Amino acid sequence: MNFAGPDWKVQFRDGKLKTPFRHYTAMVEGILVELSMGFKCRPGYAFMVMKVWASSPDEAMDLVKTMCEQVGFNWRGQIHVFISDPALPPKKHPYGYDVDFTPFLEPKVENKD
Repeated sequence: MNFAGPDWKVQFRDGKLKTPFRHYTAMVEGILVELSMGFKCRPGYAFMVMKVWASSPDEAMDLVKTMCEQVGFNWRGQIHVFISDPALPPKKHPYGYDVDFTPFLEPKVENKD
């Protein structure tokens, strides 16, 4: 399984290169406390998006949860996972890449007294 060549995507699409993994994109809402590992985003509410090579959607979610713990992102709610086109080739093991954060303002809740 050699995905290092420049034409890996064509060979993968044509079925000439095989992997036990599928490519997913995952998105989760949460709160940034203090980012580590060189990531930049203001503290507060944000979405985190991550591309993942994994054997199942559940494994992709596990990778997202691990990344959240490692970088200081408190995820909450559902992790949305969907099949997507890869930008990087698969490896021998599941992995995630292209982690990105998009901040948003906390939704205002109107008091109806």
